[in-house]
Amino acid sequence: MNNNMDNSNEILTYNYKFIFSNGVEREFNVKLDKETLDLVEPSPKSYPKWAELKNYKCLNCLLDDEKHQFCPVAVNIVDLIDFFKDSFSHEEVYVVVETDLRSYMKNISLQKGVSSLLGIYMSTCGCPILEKLKPMVRFHLPFATPEETSYRAISMYLLAQYFKYKNGKKPDWNLNKLVKVYDEIQMVNKSFWKRLSHIKIKDASINALIILDIFAKYIVFEIDEDKLSEIERLCNAHFD
Repeated sequence: MNNNMDNSNEILTYNYKFIFSNGVEREFNVKLDKETLDLVEPSPKSYPKWAELKNYKCLNCLLDDEKHQFCPVAVNIVDLIDFFKDSFSHEEVYVVVETDLRSYMKNISLQKGVSSLLGIYMSTCGCPILEKLKPMVRFHLPFATPEETSYRAISMYLLAQYFKYKNGKKPDWNLNKLVKVYDEIQMVNKSFWKRLSHIKIKDASINALIILDIFAKYIVFEIDEDKLSEIERLCNAHFD
């Protein structure tokens, strides 16, 4: 992670403001390197025990314990977890998301607001499993539905296959490897759920993670069960 970038032209910013009914406000300002989509904001100098890589390490983790003391996902959401540790998932909150191009505002359950922010952190933290989601972060859609997420994920993947084709590599037009990608992501989600479940926090952050996992399951289901016929009908104009 590069913490020394000051040029605003090189930084992509997502600012999430949570406004609670009691007047409490909290902002999370996510800064990403526009070229790599890596997080560039400073991290705490020390981390809690639960952030150590060996604690409920993902079964499919590609990182070496000897070289990485801490889980990259955990270290980048320490502040988020700490702030929402006493919050319940069903609490209503007003969330304002400001990007470089536009703003989004919505009254929403806390779990859904946190889930939208958590998805950015997890995809850009340096986890080699989750980094395949980075292109979606570049075109982040706050408060997305499962259907919207599925459309974006599949579109992203097919565009990647086009680039593979252009570079002389064999593309996966049947989405077989995308299913495998999301199977791996679900393994990460499950392991991280165990990690969070063993620390003393209320359910807002835990249920936010569960929402992300439900989205991953939805995408796999759509592909495995060939449930994309509605989108296929929308593309009829391109069949000539």
